[in-house]
Formats: sequence, C-alpha cells, structure tokens
Amino acid sequence: MVERTNVIAEMNERSREVFRRVVEGYLDSGGPVGSRTLTRTMSEKVSAATVRNVMQDLEYLGLLDSPHVSAGRVPTHLGLRMFVDGLLEVGTVSDDVREKMHETLRDDGKDVSGMLDRVGSTLSGLTQGASLVLTPKHEAPLKHVEFVSLAPDRALVVLVFADGQVENRVFTPPAGQTPSSLREAANFLNSLIEGKTLSELKTTVEREIKIRRQELDSLAAELIENGDAFWEGEGDNYERLIVRGRSHLLGQSSEAEELDRIRTLFDDLEKKRDIAEFLELTEDGEGVRIFIGSENKLFSLSGSSLVVSPYMNADRKIIGAVGVIGPTRLNYGRIVPIVDYTAQLVGRMLSSKA
Repeated sequence: MVERTNVIAEMNERSREVFRRVVEGYLDSGGPVGSRTLTRTMSEKVSAATVRNVMQDLEYLGLLDSPHVSAGRVPTHLGLRMFVDGLLEVGTVSDDVREKMHETLRDDGKDVSGMLDRVGSTLSGLTQGASLVLTPKHEAPLKHVEFVSLAPDRALVVLVFADGQVENRVFTPPAGQTPSSLREAANFLNSLIEGKTLSELKTTVEREIKIRRQELDSLAAELIENGDAFWEGEGDNYERLIVRGRSHLLGQSSEAEELDRIRTLFDDLEKKRDIAEFLELTEDGEGVRIFIGSENKLFSLSGSSLVVSPYMNADRKIIGAVGVIGPTRLNYGRIVPIVDYTAQLVGRMLSSKA
C-alpha cells in the first residue's frame, strides 16, 4: 500500500490528472479512453501527442493498458487499486438511499433472517450489483435438540432456542446410524443443554463425552463427536450467506467467456464451497474493504470486484458483513458509502434487538 501511494505522490500534476481522468472515464463508460477525449477535459491546454506520451509512461508503470491498437487506454487492476487507495473521492449517501434502507430495516420483531434477506435485495437494487449478506450466528441459549432420519445418508437436526426460534439443518450422519442411536445422541445433548448457546455446548460436549463414553452407544458417540457439521462450523456457514441480485451482474456482461466466469462465481457462492474465503474478508477490523479482480481468489475467476464492510453488535464484536459484487468498473465512489452506511445501520438494528 505504501509503495502504491508513493507512486501517485511522485507523479507530476499532469500525469496524475491524466491517470485520474482515464480511470474515471473507464468507470463511467466501461470502455477505453483516448487522448483526444482527454485533451477536451484537461485543466491545462495540451496536445493529444503530449497526452499520449503521458499515457505511454503510465502504461510502462503497469497502471494502464491498451486493449486494442490506437483504441485508448483502460486501467489495469493495479491501476484501479492505486486509484481506489489514493485518488477515489467518496460521495455521500443520498436521502433517497437512506429512506429506502430504513424502510427495509423497519423492526418486525425477531425475524432477523427475513430482515437481512430484505437488506440484500434492497442493497442489490440500489447498487445494481449482486449483494452478499453474511448473517450472524444465532447465539440464544438452546432449549431442545432433535434428530430425524431422512435417508441412510441424510438426517435432519432440529434446534429449538429459548427465544422461540427454530432452525432445521440437513447433514450427513456417520455411516450405520439407526433411529435408536439418533435418539440416544439427542438425549445426551439435551441432558447437557441447560441454557447453553451452541458455542458453549460444544465445549461441554467435548468434556463430557470423554467422561461418559462407556455409557454411550458407539454410533451415538460418533454422531456427537462429528457434530460440527450440524451445530457449529460448516453446516452453520451454509445457512449464513445470502446472495441476491445475480441477474444484475449477468446482465452487465455480454461476452460469452465473461458470462461463464460470472456463472462459475455464483455457482460457487450458492454451493458455499468458498464460504470460508468470504468469512476471512471480515476478520481485519471495521471499515469498508475493496477487493479488485484477482486480489481475492474467490473472485479471481470472474474478474469481479467486491466492496464489503463488517457489522458489529453492541459489544463492538464483528458478527457479520454486507457487500456488493460487480464488474471492476464499479462506481466505487457511490457504492462504498452505501455499503458502509448499510453495515452501520444493520449493526445498530441488531444491537437494539439484543
């Protein structure tokens, strides 16, 4: 980051203006920006040949690229990153956007999942991109656990929380499970619940299963020991990522190869194969983060950009995130404050429900 900022700082005023105007023109139109276009907008009167020389220097630095001969220049991913870090002018959130987001977050009791689903749809509509919402883990104390066999290789766990919320999760049980072992595993867990949250229950189970292993059927013990898949961990992550507005991103692309890359991205997100990658994006503290193209492997195949911001609870602990995916020519100056405002609003709303 320091080196990138230094490159911009070391540019003269003319180079910095040419670079800024090429990037802004690309973000506005999606196409290359030519020297003749720039000569009409530069703050000083310069020739097209002078502008071309500056653009060639910027191309040598790896900040601009020429997709076709004599077709103008577009910013590279490095150029976009430098622009975002050093020259981006972030706008303010309009009253219309504030009003729509407040309406979306109107308090409707304890239906947090429904509220965050609406947030994703509204965010997608406001930004004309695809939205991602990482919902918080449910941390209310448990009241009851039940297992239901669906097929030899599929089972359902029903989690009843003390606040009345019920969650159903499908998982793959260890081979050989019987209705009897499922009942025994549920009885074992229910004897330990005592108002514990999922996180607290896991710690208790690990301790108790060592002490009481001989009392348990071997199949029931195996089911409980492999319980991460349904009461904390991968199974939980599958429920936590809401993706909305896929059509916006697909509609902005025309080339078949690009469409295929974007479809691959959404297939991965919908299958949640790379959910851990998205979770990692929120671990470096508060504030909006911007990932451009290949900077994060989750989006490298599609060449998309992600603007993401975590939200916090009343204790200033990160519990989830909201983000927008779009082409690299996103209107960053408009979208960054919208994502930031939405994250802060969601955090305040969830804190008030606690």
